[in-house]
Amino acid sequence: MQRVFSGIQPTGIPHLGNYLGAIRNWAAMQADHDCVFCLVDMHSLTMPWTPEDLRKQTLGSAACLLATGIEPTRLYNQSAVSAHARLGWIFNCVSRLGWLNRMTQFKDKAGKNRENHSAGLYVYPNLMAADILAFHATRVPVGDDQKQHIELANDIAQKFNHDMGTDFFPQIEAFIPPAAARVMSLRDGTKKMSKSDPSEQSRIVLTDTPDEIALKIRRAKTDSDVLPSEVEGLGDRAEARNLVAIYAAMSGETMSDVLARFGGQGFGPFKSALADLLVEKIGPVATETARLMQNEDHIISVLRAGADRAREISEPIVQEAERLVGFIR
Repeated sequence: MQRVFSGIQPTGIPHLGNYLGAIRNWAAMQADHDCVFCLVDMHSLTMPWTPEDLRKQTLGSAACLLATGIEPTRLYNQSAVSAHARLGWIFNCVSRLGWLNRMTQFKDKAGKNRENHSAGLYVYPNLMAADILAFHATRVPVGDDQKQHIELANDIAQKFNHDMGTDFFPQIEAFIPPAAARVMSLRDGTKKMSKSDPSEQSRIVLTDTPDEIALKIRRAKTDSDVLPSEVEGLGDRAEARNLVAIYAAMSGETMSDVLARFGGQGFGPFKSALADLLVEKIGPVATETARLMQNEDHIISVLRAGADRAREISEPIVQEAERLVGFIR
């Protein structure tokens, strides 16, 4: 069985893009992979936060992931397992500044004010590499925007192995879902759906009520043309393409199948059908998340048990990495 590692920042309830790009695949991969799923709360410190929000969002994210079908023993929070931080520091010293300078996500998040941003935001790809390699994971389900970070993790593993004269760390394969790996904002089809977008109308979150889902889909930006009958007809219609892609991903159809059914119609009937589909698929997740959140002690106990399992896997690996670099225990 290949080992899979994947993590998500607990910076808010997961949204539809998180679900279609990663979380849905997590649940499916549990049957034939040795899976490790992590709430990467250490990564959350790279952007402004408050202790109260971090705790609340970690518990809420855990409840939501459990509600999507993640097995309790496979889920934990990153800060509870010291292997992440220890290997992360080693990788800070293995990684090269030139590699980090090429990371586009730092440039996107820091913008023009990068001098005032946290150093953690700059080096967090090294910690991401440690997250994966502390478990000798060989597959990581990611969106296409994260592929660059997997390439960096492989560069770090190769340099560590070369420098230490070993083949200790394996190569990682980025598993990118073939459909809807990148879901766009409901307000701007050229921008990725994001928790950090100031507009709540830009995203569907997995705890939205049926009424909230229907309202957000009704208000989703579109254009004045009818839906085409073929995918080529979407052309540069970013918002239309996004909604059709979401419908296809949620229904298991191709975009061509969707357009064969709705082509020639206005967006009114299509949006109504899309809202109904989302309510059908996401509604049970919201209900179960609300039930789990009524007992925070249970969620904490689940995370602690998951951390125990994560330590059993990662501790021997990271101890060997520490021995290889010359640390005395």
